[in-house]
Amino acid sequence: MAKPNYSFEKRQRELARKKKKEDKKLQKAQAKAAAAADSETANDAAALTAPEQAS
Repeated sequence: MAKPNYSFEKRQRELARKKKKEDKKLQKAQAKAAAAADSETANDAAALTAPEQAS
């Protein structure tokens, strides 16, 4: 019977953990960018409607 290669298994777990962490980082960055774009759009809309209400 073959001896298990624990080093390989450990490396695979480390790679999976690293990939998951990177994916999570990218998702957070996309969510932050989307939130910034939404708030910017909301600010633009508020700026456009504010002069109309003042008139």
